[in-house]
Amino acid sequence: MSDTAKQATGAEVKQPGAAGPSRPGLALTLLASCALMIVLDSTVVYVALPQIQQSLEVSATGLVWVVNAYALAFGGLMLLGGRAGDIVGQRRILLVGLAVFGVASLICGLATSPEMLIGARALQGIGAALVAPTSLSLIPINFTDNAARNKAIGVYTGIAAAGGTLGLILGGVLSDAASWRWVFFINVPVVALVLLLAPRVLRESQPQRGSFDIVGAVTSTGAMVALVYALVRTSTKGWGDPVVLACLAVAAVLFTVLILAERRARQPLLPLRLFADRVRASGFVTLLFFPAAFAGMFFFLTQYFQGVWSYSALRTGFAFIPAAVLVLVAAILSGQLVPKLGPSVVAGIGALLTTLGMIWLTQISADGGYVTSLLGPLAIAGFGAGLIYSSVTASIMSNVAPEVTGAASSVLQAVQQIGPALGLAVLVTAAGTPADPVEGMRRAFWVAAVIAALPAVLALFNRRSRTE
Repeated sequence: MSDTAKQATGAEVKQPGAAGPSRPGLALTLLASCALMIVLDSTVVYVALPQIQQSLEVSATGLVWVVNAYALAFGGLMLLGGRAGDIVGQRRILLVGLAVFGVASLICGLATSPEMLIGARALQGIGAALVAPTSLSLIPINFTDNAARNKAIGVYTGIAAAGGTLGLILGGVLSDAASWRWVFFINVPVVALVLLLAPRVLRESQPQRGSFDIVGAVTSTGAMVALVYALVRTSTKGWGDPVVLACLAVAAVLFTVLILAERRARQPLLPLRLFADRVRASGFVTLLFFPAAFAGMFFFLTQYFQGVWSYSALRTGFAFIPAAVLVLVAAILSGQLVPKLGPSVVAGIGALLTTLGMIWLTQISADGGYVTSLLGPLAIAGFGAGLIYSSVTASIMSNVAPEVTGAASSVLQAVQQIGPALGLAVLVTAAGTPADPVEGMRRAFWVAAVIAALPAVLALFNRRSRTE
């Protein structure tokens, strides 16, 4: 029986000689804490930007780079970070990444100039690129039982997906109660605690001997940086911007070189056999397009709350709590549903719910009420997102060979990083610049509904192929 068949039927796919951690609850807490920290630092800084600008006298362009320096380093080095875990050891690379992330967070909090802060944010992104794929890779290594693994993945993905909203709230609370510097300082004790406990609690993966794929590392990093920068720039400069077009062309050339090189590499950074499995390949596609729609919902509703309803940044964060809570609830519930219904069915249900939520949002108006017009779609979309993230992540990570766990995790994380940037580029273009901003948001939500429906089509396709 193939690995894919075993996963589909609920049979366990174990590593030889593997055993679960002696303290599984603590192990999952440490790994989920890593995911939460990484996601938090993608959004926690947003609310603190006005204070940062005033304190360090940062220009408008500098503020953009406070955000983008993290995103570029994070997205650009993601594939490298995951594969390094396969070769050196997932836990070892996780610890290195945490140390880098913790030191960078401390420097961010102590920054005395815009240049110092932007450089430290880039260093944070490097640490995040090592932590994100390895923390996820360590779940199938430490939870080899099928049911325990699905539950752990559900908790991990739910916390990670809800972390963005928590970042908005935490950023507002820390900035108001203390200082913008504490949105970075808060990472330091968490990192120290995980560094202390992880070697005692988490099992290490089996390092893969061999040479490191230098060509793959250079081309994948260059391609990811060019692509992420182009998509980030598109949201403000448009698709016709010469720099955007040049970066997209560079990314296309480098990705082509990467694929050609990986076909010949003895130990490729990006094993192409990851995409040979139809279920896993469609999972990667789902995690590329679905976050594009879901991130668009947060982007436009943040503008709606603050620009139309005059909410404060902190109140805006609290407005998203129902979606964040239901993402977590659905992700945990997904761990129980996947063994019974299969990941494709669970993902399909999630996609349909999220699509319904996006269609509901196309009816927003300037004079609507939170409970009557927004609570429903936020709840439905959040619950659907939790089902998708958890079930698709489980389908990708549960049947992957141990020696390429890091590579699979890094591709998964990379497409999730590209997805929101791609979604904002497309949805901002769809919204345009109408006299009535709410009308532009309605157009964007129609496009988001179409994007969110794609996983439902893929789920149906996978279901039929397995039946056949």
